[in-house]
Amino acid sequence: MTNVAVVGVGLTKFGELWEQSLRDIAVKAALAALADAKVNNDIVQSLYVGNMSAGRFIGQEHLGALIGDSLGIPNVPAVRCEAACASGSVALRSAYLDIKSGNSDAALVVGVEKMTDLQTDEVVMTLAAAGDQEWEADIGLTFAGLYALMARAHMHKFGTTREQLALVSVNNHSNGKNNPHAQFNMEVSLEDVLNSSLVADPLRLLDCSPITDGAAAVLLVSESLARRFEQPIWILASEQANDAVALHDRKSIVEMLSAKMAAKKAYEKSGLGPNKIDVTEVHDCFSINEIISLEALGFAELGRGGKFVESGAITLTGELPTNTTGGLKANGHPVGATGVRQVCDITKQLRGDSINQINGAKIGINLNVGGSGATAVVNILSNELVV
Repeated sequence: MTNVAVVGVGLTKFGELWEQSLRDIAVKAALAALADAKVNNDIVQSLYVGNMSAGRFIGQEHLGALIGDSLGIPNVPAVRCEAACASGSVALRSAYLDIKSGNSDAALVVGVEKMTDLQTDEVVMTLAAAGDQEWEADIGLTFAGLYALMARAHMHKFGTTREQLALVSVNNHSNGKNNPHAQFNMEVSLEDVLNSSLVADPLRLLDCSPITDGAAAVLLVSESLARRFEQPIWILASEQANDAVALHDRKSIVEMLSAKMAAKKAYEKSGLGPNKIDVTEVHDCFSINEIISLEALGFAELGRGGKFVESGAITLTGELPTNTTGGLKANGHPVGATGVRQVCDITKQLRGDSINQINGAKIGINLNVGGSGATAVVNILSNELVV
C-alpha cells in the first residue's frame, strides 16, 4: 500500500456568506487547493465531499455530482460523506483510504456547509438531528444542552472550573484575531466570556461556536505523485472510532471514548505518542469539548484538562500550541468543512507558512468530532515520511 500526502490546501472566508451559494464556496475552496498545489483539475481521480445536511440547510442533495460538475470534472467518481460535524474528516479519511489502497493516485476532498440561510431555530433543529432524535432532540435537548450536561458532570467529578472553560475561548480568540479566514477576528477577555449571556448552564454564549458558512479543501496524492511536489505533508495515520449516539447510552459522559479510541489507533499506526506532537487542532464546538479532547488525545490525564488549559500549555508559546488559527470558536464552524479546515491549518503549520507559525513544528494531530462524540476522527501528519 502506498503512503499518502497532502500537497494542496484551500479555504474560503468563514462567516455569513449570504451572497455566495454552497456551490460557489465549494468550488472556490477546491480551486484554491489546486492552485496551492500548482496543478489543474485533470489530476483529480476521485472527489469526496464532506457535508452534514445540505438537504435540510438549503434543499440540495447529490453534492458529489453537483460539485464535480461545477469543477469541470463531471466524469470523476464523486461521493458525499456524512458524519455530522465529523463529515469533513470522514471524507478526508475516505480519500486517504482510496489512495492507500491503490485505487486512485489523486483525490480532492472538499468540506462545505451553508448554514446561515435558515433562521437560528431551524439551524438548531437541523443540528439536533446529529443526536438521537427520539431520545434527545424530541424532548428539546439541543447540542448546547448535551455539552452542558457533560460540562456539569466534568466540573462535579474533577473540580473543573467555570474560569478554565472560559480560558479555552480566550485562547482561541487570541489565536484567531489575525486570521483573514476567521468569522470572528477579535480577542475576548476572561470577563467577557464569564459575563456573556447564558445558553445552557454552565455554558455561555462565548463558550459556543457560531453558525457559519464556509468551505475547505485538500488535495491528497500517492507517494509516487507526492515526490513531484515541493513540500508534501504526509498523513502518518487516519483513524476513526464511534460510540453510542445518545448521551445516556455512553459508559461515561465526562470523557469521549470514541476520540480516545481513535487516538489510540492513530498513535499505534504512526508509532508515535502524545509527547511527539508539536501542534494540534481539536474540536472546540463548545469550550468543554476542547478540555475533554485534550484528555482523550493523551495530553492531559482524565480530569486534568482544565488545569492543563489554565497552565497556559495550549497557548502559542506553550508546550502544546492548540487551535493556532482560532479553532471552531473564532474560525466558525461550518460543520461539514471543519475537519478539512483543521487539516489545512495543520498542513500550513508543518509547511512553515501558518499565520501563527510555531517554530520547529514537524508533527501535528487533529481531532474532529461528530455529534456529542458518537463519531471521532484523528489524523496525524508530518513534514517527513520517516519520523
